[in-house]
Order: sequence, then structure tokens, then C-alpha cells
Amino acid sequence: MADPERYRVTLTTGGAVVMQGAWAIREIGELKFRSWIVSYGGISEARVVLTERGVDGVEKVLKEWPEA
Repeated sequence: MADPERYRVTLTTGGAVVMQGAWAIREIGELKFRSWIVSYGGISEARVVLTERGVDGVEKVLKEWPEA
């Protein structure tokens, strides 16, 4: 069974989490990642990160904006 929260997108500003969403399908996570950049990228200090949670529970960063 697919993990319904395998791919997570997180929006932070000034280091504080503003919004998060999670999906089982990578393509949906990538679509949300791009759309959140368009929608919220103008917010001061905005950062958007797409992560994947492995079977061991550890999250790995797949994409981040702006790039580190």
C-alpha cells in the first residue's frame, strides 16, 4: 500500500512553517511544489521544499526553492 504522505511540500517564511501538504504520488508533489512557488514565492523569506519520506521514515530533500 502506498504511503499517503510520502511526498511532502513545506512552505516556510523566516524559518517558521506556514503550510504543508503531503501526497502519495511524486508527480502531484512536484506539481504542488511548482504551484506553491508561483502562489507564495513573493512572500518575504519564502522557502518551498519537496521531500520524500523513505521506508525508514527519514525525509530526503528532492527540491528546494530558492536553491540553497
